[in-house]
Amino acid sequence: MSLILASGSPRRRELMALITPDYRVVTSEVDESKIAADTPARLAQALAAAKARAVAAQYPGDVVVGCDTVVDCGGVVFGKPRDEADAVAMLRALSGRAHRVHTGVCVCRDGQAAATVETTTVHFAPIPEEELLAYVRTPEPYDKAGAYAIQGRAAVWCSGIEGCYYNIMGLPVHRTAQLLRQFGAL
Repeated sequence: MSLILASGSPRRRELMALITPDYRVVTSEVDESKIAADTPARLAQALAAAKARAVAAQYPGDVVVGCDTVVDCGGVVFGKPRDEADAVAMLRALSGRAHRVHTGVCVCRDGQAAATVETTTVHFAPIPEEELLAYVRTPEPYDKAGAYAIQGRAAVWCSGIEGCYYNIMGLPVHRTAQLLRQFGAL
């Protein structure tokens, strides 16, 4: 039995290494546009489950961890920005207000699955327009839900959080470790 992380995210790889160094990465080919749910939190969980199940089907006997993160701004889901205009619109919407970050985690092995969703509330101070525009001209916002990296330059806008910091980065370490223990992977 080996442990597989069904994500190509560099941040998730770093966070998984905090749990265990003994894992490998296999990305899923799930078409995320075909997955829907009635709330942003359930969407994150459904996406995580789809990714985990897709990879687990290819690797019977192995334990697979699938994850997905969405930003929820007043009930509107912000995924990864499509382009600079999309990133600007997301960051303007987040400026000066609280939003929620939902990360779904699903662990699968041999047809068995356990899933959870972690939610963290993030408070942003007002973002000065010149900082916002400079930020979207960097590569940082484009592979992240909500168009920001809390561990990067966007840290200067974060005035507080309620919940798990690692969740904002894309992998709630404590909850993921709990699920892996259920499957005997730790």
